[in-house]
Amino acid sequence: MVARLSIRVHARGIVVLAWLCAAAHAQTSEQGLASWYGAPYDGQTAASGAVYHQEELTAAHRTLPFGTAVRVHRTDTGASVVVRINDRGPFIESRILDLSTAAARRLGMLESGLAPVALEILELQEAVAAEVRGLFAVQAGSFRVQANAERTRARMEQLFRSARIVTSAAGFWSVLVGAVSTQSEAETLAAAIRKSAKEYGAAFVVRLAVSPLSVSE
Repeated sequence: MVARLSIRVHARGIVVLAWLCAAAHAQTSEQGLASWYGAPYDGQTAASGAVYHQEELTAAHRTLPFGTAVRVHRTDTGASVVVRINDRGPFIESRILDLSTAAARRLGMLESGLAPVALEILELQEAVAAEVRGLFAVQAGSFRVQANAERTRARMEQLFRSARIVTSAAGFWSVLVGAVSTQSEAETLAAAIRKSAKEYGAAFVVRLAVSPLSVSE
């Protein structure tokens, strides 16, 4: 598998490019449950800044760069669909991908709501320069009620100094902790958060949304 990038970079980007290709290779074998989200969020702004349209072939993933093309294989039926990552999620630990209505229809999972899938990365498109910034955080919790998110944010600030609340097109109030430059650092932070209290046992790493950067060619 070869990760193709739509930009060229100078010396500093070479190391980052190598890291990106390794990360993409690691993600190729990712397997788990996919869910989907539809009409209530149609027309809302996704984490990437794009407008979510339920009839487009898109998906939400916790860490893959926005614009990444992913082939989603349903492991129990063999059905597959290619989607672009344009949002962050899912917000439930056991799930790895949140599909648009159109993508879920292609996989025949509208009625069941969930399906076992394997992900195959086809193309990475996010600017390489963005990868050297603090792009990773840990989601300590996600809530339908804002007051619950506020309590968790206050606790995370007390324990780990940095915490904030973000909202999603799916209607959740999520508490994110930290902002670090590598996924390994974020995994270390996630482990510390999970150990801090039983209610944070489902904390996991997410990639932060960033504004596009200009890159010299």
